[in-house]
Amino acid sequence: MSTNTSENEQGLRRIMDMTRAISMVILLLHFYFYCYAAFHEWQLTFPIVDRIFTNIRRTGLFSSFIKTKLIAIGFLLLSLIGSRGRKTQQLTYREPLTYLAIGIPVYFVSQLIFLISSLPATILAIAYMTVTVCGYVLILTGGALLSRVIRNGLSDEVFNDEYETFPQEERLLENDHSINLPTRYRHRGERQGWINIVNGRRSVLIAGSPGSGKSWFIVEPTLRTLSEKKFAQFIFDYKYPQLTLLAYNHYLRNRRRYPVEPGFYYVDFSNPTFSHRCNPLNPDLLHDVMDAIGAARTILLAINRTWAAKQGEFFVESPINLLAAVIWFLRRYKEGRFCTLPHAIELLQLPYDNLFTVLNTEPEISALVSPFIDAYRDDVMETLVGQIASVKIPLARLSSPQLYYILTGNDFTLNINDPKQPKIFCLGNDPIRSEALSPVISLFCDQLNKVINQKDKMKCAVVYDEFATIRATSVQTVIQVGRSNDIMPIIVIQDYSQLKQTYAREEAEALFNMAGNILCGQVNGETARLVADRFPRIRQPRTSLSVNSQDVSISESRQLDPSIPASTISNLSSGEFVGIVADDPALPIALKAFHCRIINDPDAADRERRSLIPLPKVRTVDESTIRATYQQIPRDVRDIFDDVMEALRNDSAKLHLIVSKSC
Repeated sequence: MSTNTSENEQGLRRIMDMTRAISMVILLLHFYFYCYAAFHEWQLTFPIVDRIFTNIRRTGLFSSFIKTKLIAIGFLLLSLIGSRGRKTQQLTYREPLTYLAIGIPVYFVSQLIFLISSLPATILAIAYMTVTVCGYVLILTGGALLSRVIRNGLSDEVFNDEYETFPQEERLLENDHSINLPTRYRHRGERQGWINIVNGRRSVLIAGSPGSGKSWFIVEPTLRTLSEKKFAQFIFDYKYPQLTLLAYNHYLRNRRRYPVEPGFYYVDFSNPTFSHRCNPLNPDLLHDVMDAIGAARTILLAINRTWAAKQGEFFVESPINLLAAVIWFLRRYKEGRFCTLPHAIELLQLPYDNLFTVLNTEPEISALVSPFIDAYRDDVMETLVGQIASVKIPLARLSSPQLYYILTGNDFTLNINDPKQPKIFCLGNDPIRSEALSPVISLFCDQLNKVINQKDKMKCAVVYDEFATIRATSVQTVIQVGRSNDIMPIIVIQDYSQLKQTYAREEAEALFNMAGNILCGQVNGETARLVADRFPRIRQPRTSLSVNSQDVSISESRQLDPSIPASTISNLSSGEFVGIVADDPALPIALKAFHCRIINDPDAADRERRSLIPLPKVRTVDESTIRATYQQIPRDVRDIFDDVMEALRNDSAKLHLIVSKSC
């Protein structure tokens, strides 16, 4: 069955016009009846009309002064209900309601004019009818404008913030490994919730540009939780001693709670008086030549960051092999008595024939050094000088008295999660010397990760502040298998592009994608897009508006859109974070995604900072002691060479190991 829309609209328009005409007729009858004296004086009365009014009066229509006015206005409003005025997008409800608010009182209060009895009837009638008609016209105008307002129900929100909200976890979920951060978020009003990192062993990645609040809102509360929950800890403190000082005070409050009271150690390369000494090339950490190659690779790739993408090439692998040979020789010589990085640096400074002779005495590294010895004997000096210079020159930058002093001591070992001797170890950095210290810090991190990632150890957390400033590829292994060994890796970066500057693209992608828990503050560009892709899509309403000369057409639909688009992540405020947490089989979490502001009490934090106990002095060290250690290491290397040469000269069967161009 079909209908003719045009005919229906015309019929409706005629009915509305007739209803409005009835309203006007009733109003005219009202004027004629109640202003009859004026009409009589104007000679506008007619006998037939008077007889009709007599009959109408019996119906009770004029029983009350206001009754006919109410009926007239009622018909008027009825005609306006069906009115379909031309829609105007700029028109709001304010203007038509103003007309109605003025017109209705004027229309009904006009009868007060008759209280002025001193005026002639004609003047009173003219005044009354004029005021009443004005009120009537105002009501008519307001009603007509009201029909032109577009009632679309569209949201006035510019950035779609309301529709991008979603339910978040409001329960506090705890276990022995959990990190819990209180939050405040918006979803149909402001609500409170929790970020529950119940499975930090699947790694925690914290990203955010400078000033986004990574340390203040996440890292510092995390350090408090780690001490309260009795974790062994390694903390790389980029802005030393900011995190170290907090960790030390948390340690003082909680050390009695550990099954075995842990030791607290910290290394500051700028101030030996307030630094423990530790040898990252401790012989106990080097079990075979592969460990030496790994240590050499860590050092040189941290110095030459462009080499990360060129691994396997000749001019990258050759320097690594040479440094590995030096390290393994020192490990084997007198049971590793001189196996330190400063001794390796000084050993590399020996003349070529002396260096190759020393290394040639160790059978396990013959395959590593033989290409260098052959090039030396064949006088291929241009290639040889380039290979050796790529090791000697960057390592020479590490030759400083303070560094040598710290790296040649053994105040503690890197086995921080040993159940019998747990430790909290803070490794300090100097932002001014960050690039120079990066190889040493990277070596510390890689060596530590190897020794802690073993079975039958206590639970442990490794926290890397500004992780992209160092090159610790072993962290990837810790993320992959550290969960079974109860290790919680926590990585803090500013931006994904910064990560790619230090690591090869494939390594950076693996580190970024393997993180089970991600907490992201304000970031831009590729980082924002990568983080946004992790969030589930939510069903959001879409409304379109079409306006023509007579009507407005509104269509509504729902479609899946990103819950947190990259543009939103790029505009987060300080302390506002988005992310996804990983749950645990024993503690499942349905609402893993979050977009919230982390609650942090600045007054309480300020009081805590003012009450911090400073780090204690480790030892009293004067400049002469540091200088003596610095001068002793080259003497040790000369003694090593003299000892090796004496042993070769005293054994005729080994004379062939002496390297010279004449051999």
